[in-house]
Amino acid sequence: MDKIREAILKVALGFSLEEVTEEYDMKDGEMRLIKRKETKKDVPPDLKAAKLLIEERDYSALSDEELEAEKRRLLLRLKEEEQKNKEES
Repeated sequence: MDKIREAILKVALGFSLEEVTEEYDMKDGEMRLIKRKETKKDVPPDLKAAKLLIEERDYSALSDEELEAEKRRLLLRLKEEEQKNKEES
């Protein structure tokens, strides 16, 4: 379940990925690479994924102090993920 939550968090925050496309041709009886293209794509944050994360927990039963602590925790997590995404870029 943690892997699913992490995947939803990644989509909720947005991420970057690199895509590699290669074209090959048969020359002299063997396959040879004739073209290689690397593309970096930025996937924007997804609000539906963020909503899933928010709805995952019942916040109505928390006290004001618990809500404030959860807010700080989530903001810290967002900042860590943003830093991690910047470092990967």
